[in-house]
Amino acid sequence: MKRILFFLSILFAANVLVMAQPKIVFDKPVQELGYLLWRNPVTITYHFTNSGSKPLVISNVTTSCGCTTADWTKKPIPAGGKGTVTAVFDTEAIGTFYKEVGVYCNASSTPIYLEFRGEVTADARNYSFTHPFGFDAIRLNQEEIEFNDVNKGEKPEFEILVANTSSKPYIPVLMHLPPYLSAKAYPEILGRQKSGKIVVTLDSDKLPKLGITRTSIYLSRFMGDKVGLENEIPVSVALLPDFSHVSAFERSNPPVLEVSSKKLEFLDLKPKQKKSQTVIITNRGKSNLEIQDMQVFSMALAVKLKKRVLAPGESTKMKVTVLAKNLGRTKGAPRILMITNDPSHPMITVRVKASVLKKD
Repeated sequence: MKRILFFLSILFAANVLVMAQPKIVFDKPVQELGYLLWRNPVTITYHFTNSGSKPLVISNVTTSCGCTTADWTKKPIPAGGKGTVTAVFDTEAIGTFYKEVGVYCNASSTPIYLEFRGEVTADARNYSFTHPFGFDAIRLNQEEIEFNDVNKGEKPEFEILVANTSSKPYIPVLMHLPPYLSAKAYPEILGRQKSGKIVVTLDSDKLPKLGITRTSIYLSRFMGDKVGLENEIPVSVALLPDFSHVSAFERSNPPVLEVSSKKLEFLDLKPKQKKSQTVIITNRGKSNLEIQDMQVFSMALAVKLKKRVLAPGESTKMKVTVLAKNLGRTKGAPRILMITNDPSHPMITVRVKASVLKKD
């Protein structure tokens, strides 16, 4: 009998060791970069979470060619913690590209491959491919700024590519920056038909609150420029809840958020049409799920959420309505952003693709 109990205890211990493992989950393991400008290196960032129960350690990251260099979070990532893998692509070869990044870690016996693809173009005078958003003679590759998955104390950066298509030198300046944002242009002066970048830095310690903060900054297109809708750049920041003080019981019995869809399509709408879809939000966890903050990005969206606190196993409906007449009146992609108390899904974004039927 003792021998049987001994063997059973060994099997139980082995089973516990198998179950207690790190697990690496990437937000976007495949990234589409679109058009990139020749000889303008680009940094690709892959965010990941350790959704396992043991610390995660990345031992090495490899790239598929010498045109790419990689870096990663070197310190062990605890259960529920986050980290990044970055790749710098030199864009020295013109044409389409497909690259892989191999991640070696203690969560897998084989490397985990990340991907990015796009096309390098030498069309420096047009800039229509690489800088699709026009602010008069100045063109940008972004028309809005998003700081997502930010933790207190972090200082993330957001890079905007800027091109001067005018016949005069241009000084890139962002106006009306709030205290938690700073910006620096590289180079400080752009010659005619030249390109550069603006690096916007967020100081999360200066944010007014946890959750979602929204503001607008403005691109100065010429000396003495004023602010207006034409040069507005919307900014959104999602400062995640602090889970460091969660008890061991709460950590082992968390809420688990599940949404029926993170992408909604409303295509070929009539100019004055209103059309709705429903997203089901369910708590698959063992404690109450709280939607602590929610923001709707675009005046073309109307959102109704029936409940913000869900008991284990409970569901609620979120009705999303697109107002076709407002689609052309705001900048940025229409979306709904939610901050929750689910440690594995503290931020959820539901993105909306909508278009109005063009007249013949």
